[in-house]
Amino acid sequence: MPSLLYHGRSRPQGARRLAAAIAAGVMAIAAVLLAPRPAAADTPWLNVSEDGYASFSVPAAYVEANAGQVSQVVIEGNFGPSFAWAEFGLTRRGDVWSGVLGPLKPGLYSYQVTGDDTKGLKDPTNSTSVTSQPLRSTFFVPGDAVRLLADAPQGQGGKVETLTYRTKHEERSAQVWTPPGHAAEGPKAYPVLFLQSGDGGSATDWLDLGRAKQILDNLSLQKAMEPMVVVISDGDGLKDLRKAVADRYRVHRDPAHQAIAGVAEGGTQALRAALTHPGQYAYAGSFSGLLTDGVGRVDANAINRHVKLVRLYTGNVTDPAYNATYRLTKALDRARITYEFDGVNPDAGANWNAWQENLIDFAPRLFRRVSDHGPSAGHGKLKGEFTPPAPGTTPTPFVTEDGFVTFETTTDFAAAERVKVWANWAPNGSWLRIRLSREGDRWRATVGPLDPWFYYYRLMVDRVSVKDASNPTKVTSEPTWSTFLVKGDEARLLTDVPAGQGGKVESMTYRSSVANQDRTALVWTPPGYDPDRAQPYPVFYLQHGGGQSYTDWVEMGRAKQILDHQFLDGDLVPMVVVMGNGNVSDFNKELLQNIVPAARARYNVSDDPSQQALAGLSMGGGQTFGVLKAFPGRFAYVAAFSAGFGSAAGVDAEAINSGTKLLRLYVGDQTDFVYPSFMTSLTTLNNLGIRYEFDGVTPGPHGWDVWQKNLIDLAPRLFKR
Repeated sequence: MPSLLYHGRSRPQGARRLAAAIAAGVMAIAAVLLAPRPAAADTPWLNVSEDGYASFSVPAAYVEANAGQVSQVVIEGNFGPSFAWAEFGLTRRGDVWSGVLGPLKPGLYSYQVTGDDTKGLKDPTNSTSVTSQPLRSTFFVPGDAVRLLADAPQGQGGKVETLTYRTKHEERSAQVWTPPGHAAEGPKAYPVLFLQSGDGGSATDWLDLGRAKQILDNLSLQKAMEPMVVVISDGDGLKDLRKAVADRYRVHRDPAHQAIAGVAEGGTQALRAALTHPGQYAYAGSFSGLLTDGVGRVDANAINRHVKLVRLYTGNVTDPAYNATYRLTKALDRARITYEFDGVNPDAGANWNAWQENLIDFAPRLFRRVSDHGPSAGHGKLKGEFTPPAPGTTPTPFVTEDGFVTFETTTDFAAAERVKVWANWAPNGSWLRIRLSREGDRWRATVGPLDPWFYYYRLMVDRVSVKDASNPTKVTSEPTWSTFLVKGDEARLLTDVPAGQGGKVESMTYRSSVANQDRTALVWTPPGYDPDRAQPYPVFYLQHGGGQSYTDWVEMGRAKQILDHQFLDGDLVPMVVVMGNGNVSDFNKELLQNIVPAARARYNVSDDPSQQALAGLSMGGGQTFGVLKAFPGRFAYVAAFSAGFGSAAGVDAEAINSGTKLLRLYVGDQTDFVYPSFMTSLTTLNNLGIRYEFDGVTPGPHGWDVWQKNLIDLAPRLFKR
């Protein structure tokens, strides 16, 4: 069944009640995570669950006291695709700005709190710090993939100390890591690695953000690297620094025991040093370095003779070093300089998450023989330079086959101060904002790689929501939203079927006695629909949520595409699907006295309760529960997406059980704000003795990523019992 793709195995009825009881216990934990917290100074603003959900609760009083009145509060952090810097918007709930994001991939995250784009705040309840960025704090999500980033057992790692040295013009400092068991005096001399930060960075970034100490500690304890001294600096005054290190530490002075590496501009500097002075360093590593020229004027023979290793690293196409690395490899090939390439990191751009992996790969290759000279596992080839269309030449967004998306504005916002794109590309479909960069009189950014799926977004221009005028898609109920699709196997059910093979979507006008006006529903009929068929078709009434309308299941829910594919795949009983307008004061009356009669008058659909289904999302799910309570048995198939059952008062559980063939319930994970009330609903249903199916949470928030998957799971289950 399709549900296996999203929830795991279906549970039998007996196990379901046990699961619901467990879930009710979990509800208390969820309530703690989601509920607003008091403004006490010692109450953590951030809690991270074992499975990687980050729950933020920022006291409004603290924000106002330190930043003044604000209209919005976001958490800025490396949460975006490829660990890009992004903003996660918080919601004001009483006295607290709060929100839950996740599950986050294992790794190190840095963040700060920002109000109204410009008012930054440090989390005072988080003792971590980033020296070069005083407003930032960090947190670590553990996991097998990042075990080398975890703290080594206490007392077993190396030591970090500050080395002060003098240049011609000023006094400077560097951070020096010495390995476990290092002796300042004795017969043993150590090789040395000079590790540099990027332009505008600080030497401490390698410790605060690069986790260099943890990486070096763990590699040393595993005996995966040679004992060495690692000198971490900002790259300035390197000649004086080398002398200071030699004077202070017992290190080898010969080039064969000297290595240099760095990130971004630090990587460029490392390469230049190795290529232009091959007698100084035997090993060089460029982590997202930007060197592209100057290779043709070097002495290739001297480099190949004296430099034992030149190894290049780059992130994916969001890394500015991607094109630079491609050009550099071509230049090195022409110059016949021997080098190694670690391959393109598909999951990170120019950021510390990538550079941590670079150090993990590079350090074990130093001062020893290594048999493996190829790329890291999972890294790909350079496919040529990444060149999105020239500004103004194509509608946006521009989507590549591998899921990189380039956004570009028109020239209307040339005078704007900040432009962002806000989309459902956080884990499991939550929403993040990513800043665009000014390019002439337009704004641009490339984001990705995005998993194959359906995405929706809007531009935020100086905090005002704006439609992307270059994108012809529309969302009727949300005029500033636009949509796009990243194709792939996982998104197959959301893509258009070949022309002429799918069902039809028609508008059905009906008179609403509740709203006292003519209203519209959208109706999907299956391929080959026969209005004169002797046996009427089953009918499925599918409702939208609050703030939405009858168009949303087609424009945002991709209902037509899902139903078309499932019908052509043979998974769907031929049925008619009616998507009505639920924005009324009395939905029960609207549905039963207006929408249902209009559908029966126009389409060949059954009036047998066993051939009728009703489902809805959020508000529509609550309306569905209302119909189930008031008219048990009127619809044999009932489902609710991200909605609570509500009060048990007056509920006829026996009538519901005898008249309902399927009651199936869905909810997102703890990022879905309905999650706590939904879990309470399971307890209510259990206490009433109502039979239902719940196959576990659908990963994702209160949004279309979840509800599309709910429809994919539900539709093939209808009218088969």
